[in-house]
Amino acid sequence: MSRAPAGSPPPPGNPGPAACPVASASPVRSWSVGDLPGLDPDPFLDALLRVEPVSRIRLPYGVGWAWLVTRYDDVRLVTSDPRFSRARVAGRAVTSMRPAPVASQTAGLQYTDPPRHTLLRRVVARAFTGPSMRRLRPLAERRAAGLLDGMARAGAPADLVAHLHGPFPIAVLRDFLGVDEWDWQRWAATGEALLSAGAGSGERAREAARETRARITELLRRRREEPRDDLAGVLARAAATGEITDDEAVSLAIAVQVSGGHAVRTNSAAMMYALLTHPAHLDRLRRAPELLPRAVEELFRYVPHRNGVGIPRIATEDVTIGGRLIRAGDVVYNAYVAANRDPAVFPGPDTLDFDRDHPAHLAFGHGPHHCLAAVMARMEAEIMIGSVLARFPGIRLAVPPEDVPFHRRGLLRGPESLPVRW
Repeated sequence: MSRAPAGSPPPPGNPGPAACPVASASPVRSWSVGDLPGLDPDPFLDALLRVEPVSRIRLPYGVGWAWLVTRYDDVRLVTSDPRFSRARVAGRAVTSMRPAPVASQTAGLQYTDPPRHTLLRRVVARAFTGPSMRRLRPLAERRAAGLLDGMARAGAPADLVAHLHGPFPIAVLRDFLGVDEWDWQRWAATGEALLSAGAGSGERAREAARETRARITELLRRRREEPRDDLAGVLARAAATGEITDDEAVSLAIAVQVSGGHAVRTNSAAMMYALLTHPAHLDRLRRAPELLPRAVEELFRYVPHRNGVGIPRIATEDVTIGGRLIRAGDVVYNAYVAANRDPAVFPGPDTLDFDRDHPAHLAFGHGPHHCLAAVMARMEAEIMIGSVLARFPGIRLAVPPEDVPFHRRGLLRGPESLPVRW
């Protein structure tokens, strides 16, 4: 059973449409964003989605309050409307999820608006071409097969996270980014600290950010001396020609490391946990593997891939959303995980339904900041799930679902380990 969070919204009701826009009429609700059991949706978000879809919140760090938008259509509006700026967040003290930002606020994709943002995406997209993904897929399939062979040799019970979901995305990203295999363990450890939300001190998070930037700076320097056709090579060439700055090259590499490595690991493990706790769905995929791409899309919608919210935006002018008047200068967060559970768009959102006919989910975001690594994340999810079902058709959890340990106090949600038998 889910725990009720601090600052819970009022009981469900029918607020009805506002007669006219209202500015700052709702109370400011403190949202501690605590750990939740398994794949339970956040009750705070679910309640706001029902009764106050545009509300005001205060997060654990920073100062002030912010608007939180939870409905599917409203989230799509905020994330695609140029009246909401990421660039204006840089250097501003706002209420936030963690003591230090993951990405640089002075360079890169995360805190940039078009047209500069468009240029940066175009540079990174050179590494995410169709041919490059087609070249990467056979290598990824061989890596998955080798990892599962190792799990078979180890014998049951085995930890699927340790054998597959942990090393596989890291290995694929290592090949894609161009990091030497001998050096990747240090990169992986730094990435863990980079994504820690509340564990340890703010200084630990800041030190992780410094170490990550130093490692990527050195990698890009080596690529200028020894060019290759990996992501680091693409970024190094763009920086050398002056198309982007050195700081932007580093920030772009960090963004891909976070989304293409650690996020894939936790999310793919959560997707497998969802399948292992829905044996009928697992059996259907085993019997009809052609359903895998469609099933993966539904799993991306169904799985709550993160805790809390990500990077906010600043309203550049007055905007009315859901009957609330958001003033120019107000901070606005959007909740993708809530939008993926909007019953007006996804009937029966608690149900895992491979036959669901619905609009696109928002697990990869929307608008200009839509995740660039989405194509690679989809490929990796299909390979991992398909390889497991083919190699271990009788796979099942080795412990009760409630005994599977999940990561705690982190930005990303997923099993810490996944004990299985076959």
